[in-house]
Amino acid sequence: QVQLVESGGGLVQAGGSLRLSCAASGSIRSINAMNWYRQAPGKQRELVAAITSGGSTNYADSVKGRFTISRDNAKNTVYLQMNSLNPEDTAVYYCYARVPYGGSSVGYWGQGTQVTVSS
Repeated sequence: QVQLVESGGGLVQAGGSLRLSCAASGSIRSINAMNWYRQAPGKQRELVAAITSGGSTNYADSVKGRFTISRDNAKNTVYLQMNSLNPEDTAVYYCYARVPYGGSSVGYWGQGTQVTVSS
């Protein structure tokens, strides 16, 4: 019912910037949280940044000051602006959204987009 389509991944050099986008489509009345996760080879998936419907944000310590999450509720889209990238940021980045359903909510994942930072 809800699809998340990510874009913006790619290869950049250390110190560069990249902006990821995730657009939600389908039967959407509203979206609660929209988050970005990442998973590097051999590591667990970790929360990178989160934003609520009201605009409150949280970041992993490793990306604070470098990454910025934002959302456009009218477009059902969440963004992740990544600056000062370093090789440790290399991972598959996943978009996640929670959509109200009945008295609860349903979570959806994007397909993931590869971000590779070269030294």
